[in-house]
Amino acid sequence: MAIDIVLVNPEIPQNTGNVARTCVAVGAGLHLVEPLGFAIDDRRLKRAGLDYWFDLDPSLWANLDDLLRHTDSSKSIYYVTTKGGRVYSDIEYGSDVMLVFGSETRGLPEELLLTRPERCLRIPMLGGRRSLNLANAVAVMTYEVLRQQGFPSLVRTGSLMSKGDEDRLRTI
Repeated sequence: MAIDIVLVNPEIPQNTGNVARTCVAVGAGLHLVEPLGFAIDDRRLKRAGLDYWFDLDPSLWANLDDLLRHTDSSKSIYYVTTKGGRVYSDIEYGSDVMLVFGSETRGLPEELLLTRPERCLRIPMLGGRRSLNLANAVAVMTYEVLRQQGFPSLVRTGSLMSKGDEDRLRTI
């Protein structure tokens, strides 16, 4: 099982930080395609990702063509866009998936989408709405892939605190 998340020209550091946190939580790879709208050491980026940055080794690419040239041909690549003709939940994802997202204000280049319209996926929304927040869209898509894969390697249950734990927390 492998999921890679690609952000093409992300502009808002907090969104990228939140995406990084999701990637760490599920074991996904993160690829950032330049130009970025912020510096990698931006404090807002680090703050949004909290202490998760230590567990992530994002790949930085000069352009999307370079990334795609270096991507294994067995990987299923999907482009997530408001222009997609297929709903994301109608797809049967394989075990090796790359999800590509565009910038917050421009999305993915239409010339790219026209080359692979069958790989363009949409998250349904009400008419007249522009798009979901980038970090939210990444989470929706990532968890759909993981759901179909049976949430491999992810902890599926939690535990509630006992009465003694609650009392102890109040005294701290």
